[in-house]
Amino acid sequence: MSQPPPPSSVSPSGDRSTFFNQSMELVQLPYQRSGRAHVSRSPSLADLLKRVGDAQNDAVSQAHQVLDLAPSSPSPSPSFILSFTHLTYSVRVRRKMSLSSCFSRKHVDLNSRTPEVNGVAGSESESETNTAKVLLNDISGEARDGEIMAVLGASGSGKSTLIDALANRISKESLKGTITLNGEALDSSLLKVISAYVMQDDLLFPMLTVEETLMFSAEFRLPRNLSKSRKKARVQALIDQLGLRNAANTVIGDEGYRGVSGGERRRVSIGIDIIHDPIVLFLDEPTSGLDSTSAYMVVKVLQRIAQTGSIVILSIHQPSYRIVGLLDRLIFLSHGQTVYSGSPTNLPRFFSEFGNPIPDNENRTEFALDLIRELEQNPGGTTGLVEFNKSWQSHHMKTKPTSGHETSHINGQKVSLKDAIGASISRGKLVSGAPNNSNNLTTSTSVPTFANPFWIEMAVIGKRSMINSRRMPELFGIRLGAVLVTGIILATMFWHLDSSPKGAQERLGFFAFAMSTTFYTCAEAMPVFLQERYIFMRETAYNAYRRSSYVLAHSIITMPSLIFLSFAFAATTFWAVGLAGGASGFFFYFLIIVASFWAGNSFVTFLSGVVSHVMLGFTVVVAVLAYFLLFSGFFISRDRIPAYWIWFHYISLVKYPYEGVLQNEFDIRPPRCFVRGTQMFDMTPLGEVPETLKVELLKSMSKTLGMNITGSTCVTTGMDILRQQGITDLSKWSCFWITIAWGFFFRFLFYLALMFGSKNKRT
Repeated sequence: MSQPPPPSSVSPSGDRSTFFNQSMELVQLPYQRSGRAHVSRSPSLADLLKRVGDAQNDAVSQAHQVLDLAPSSPSPSPSFILSFTHLTYSVRVRRKMSLSSCFSRKHVDLNSRTPEVNGVAGSESESETNTAKVLLNDISGEARDGEIMAVLGASGSGKSTLIDALANRISKESLKGTITLNGEALDSSLLKVISAYVMQDDLLFPMLTVEETLMFSAEFRLPRNLSKSRKKARVQALIDQLGLRNAANTVIGDEGYRGVSGGERRRVSIGIDIIHDPIVLFLDEPTSGLDSTSAYMVVKVLQRIAQTGSIVILSIHQPSYRIVGLLDRLIFLSHGQTVYSGSPTNLPRFFSEFGNPIPDNENRTEFALDLIRELEQNPGGTTGLVEFNKSWQSHHMKTKPTSGHETSHINGQKVSLKDAIGASISRGKLVSGAPNNSNNLTTSTSVPTFANPFWIEMAVIGKRSMINSRRMPELFGIRLGAVLVTGIILATMFWHLDSSPKGAQERLGFFAFAMSTTFYTCAEAMPVFLQERYIFMRETAYNAYRRSSYVLAHSIITMPSLIFLSFAFAATTFWAVGLAGGASGFFFYFLIIVASFWAGNSFVTFLSGVVSHVMLGFTVVVAVLAYFLLFSGFFISRDRIPAYWIWFHYISLVKYPYEGVLQNEFDIRPPRCFVRGTQMFDMTPLGEVPETLKVELLKSMSKTLGMNITGSTCVTTGMDILRQQGITDLSKWSCFWITIAWGFFFRFLFYLALMFGSKNKRT
C-alpha cells in the first residue's frame, strides 16, 4: 500500500471532492486476511464523518488549521460471526401428467408411498401430481465481519436461495436448520434493522440524480436527531466511497432517458442500502450484467464496506481472477449441496487432493465451476465431490469448526448479541439505531424498528414523488389533455340543453357519461404503483419506512392533481351544457367530480396492489367500471333491477355521484318544469299530430280528469324526474360523503393488500 499523502490544510471554501478523497486515503488501514481472531478494521463511515464534521467546525474558526484524521483512542469493537448449520429447503413442484403415463400407472398400487425425490418423500395423496425439489440440502458455514463471503455455482445451483435463507426471506415453516449471530438465534425483526439486502435488479427512480437518490435513502434510514448537514455529509462521503463523484448530479435514467452507466447504477443500488452502515449486507449477484472492470469496482466497494466492520455475503456467477483476490470465503454449490467451503487460497490444494489439480495458468474459480458442471452431467453427479468435501473439511479444518456458538468479546469479556450491537452502534455502525447518548459500550441498546416517525416518512415520500412528477410533466399533461378533450366534446355535444322533455332525457345521458368518464380517466393510476411496486417492496422489507406512511403520503399528494383536473372538467362543461343552480350548483358539481376522481383513483390504486400485471390490471379496471355503470341506475332504474343483483347497485361507485348530480340539477328551488301541456305528447306517437289536435286532446283529458290542463300547465317537474329514476333515498350531500368514504375504504384495502400481498419471503 502506498504511503498516504501528508495532511493538507482545509478551508471552508475548499473543494469538497478533494477533501473527501484525501479523507478516505488518510483513514485507510492495513487489512489482514483470514486466519486471525480479530480484524484490523478501517474506521466506519460514521467514524470518518465524525472526524470530518469536527474538522469542518474547526476549519470555520481557524481557516489554516491542519486536519488530523488519525484515530486518537479507538473504542473497542466487537466481532460478529453469522453461522448457519444444516440449512435445508425444498419446494413442491407440480408435475404434468400425460395420457400415456396415466395408462402406464394402471397396475401401480395406489396405496404405496411415492419414492423419495432428492431425499424428501412425497405424500400419498400427491403421489401422481407433486414432486419435492430440494433447493438447499444440509448447507453449513459461517461469515465473519471484515470479510466477504461469496456463494458460487451454476444457474440453478441454489445461490440466490441460500442468500434468501440467510436474509430471512424464506418462511420459517419451510426452512429447516439454524441461523445464529454470535451464537444467538436471529429474530426476524432484529435482522431487518441490522442488515440490508441488495437485489439483483437495480430498482431505482429513473428521474432522480445519484445524489438525490442517496439523500432520500439517508432521510429514510438515518434518525431524526441527526442534523440535515450531517446527513448531507454522510451522503457525500458515501458518494466518494462508492466512486460516484463524477456521476453525482446525473439522473439514474432508464430505457427512455439516458443516465448513469450500469456499473454506476449498481453501486447506487448498494449505496441506498448501506447508508445506515448495516452490520450484515446481503447481495444477490451484484456483478451480473456488468463488464469486468465495473464488476471489479463493485466488489472493491464491497471490500471497503467489509473493512468497516460489516459482514458481506454475496452470490456471484463467475468472478474474474481480480475479483477472486478480493474474496475471503467461498461456498460452491451444486444442486443445493456444498461441494467446497473455505478460503480461495485453499482451492488448488482441495482439487489437487480430489485428483483434479488446477493448472497454474487457469482461473481457480472458473476451473472449479467447469469441473462441477462436467460432474453434474455424469450419472453419479457431484455426489463424490460432496462427500470428499465433507471428509476434507473434517480433516483439514479442525482448528476452525463451525459450531454456531461463537460469542463476542469486548476487552476480553464475553458480551451478548444486544451488547455487541450496542457497542457497534457506539462506534458508528448502524446509524439508524443510534440513541441520543450512547457512551457506555456495554449497555444493551434497544434498536428501533424504524428510524423516523411516520410524519417524516410521509414528508420524504411525498417530496420524492413530487420531484419525479415534476420531471415528467408529460404524464400529467396527457391526463389533463384527455380530461379537457372529453369536457370539450361533451360541452359541444350537449350545448345549452333546454327544459323540454328531450332536454331532460339528454341531461340524464350527459350526467351518466360524465360521471363514468371521471372514473375511466383514473385508470392511469394503475401503472403508477406497478412501476414502484418492487422499489416499495425493497424499501419496506428492511424497514426504510412504514407501509401506512406510503399509503397516506400517496393519498395526500394525489389530491392537488385531482382537484385541478376536476376544476378543469367542471368549468368546461357546467355553463356550456347549461346546468342549473348557479354558483352553488357549480360548487357542488365541482365537489362531486373531485369525490369521483378520488374514489376512482383509490379503486384503481387498490387494484394495482392486487394485480401485478399492467395489461391484466387495465382489463379488470375497464370491466369492473362497466359493471358499475350498468348498475348505477341509468340504464335500468333501481326498482327494476333483479333482487339477486340489487347488492351490486349499492356497491356501484358510479351510483352515488350520478344520483348526487341529478339531485343538484333537478331538485332546486323554485322547482323547474320540464313538461308543459302539449309537451306530454312529445316522444310518443302523438307527438307528430298537429298542435290544434293536441289542444283538443288536453281539453278532453281535462273533462275526464276533472282538472284544467292547458298548454302552459306544468305536468312534470324536476322532482318528478327524480321519482321516475328511483332517486329518493339519499340527499345530494349524502351521495357526496358516501363517494368520499368509498375512496378511503379502497385506500384501506390498498394498505391491506400491501401488508399481505407484498411479502418478500418464499413459502
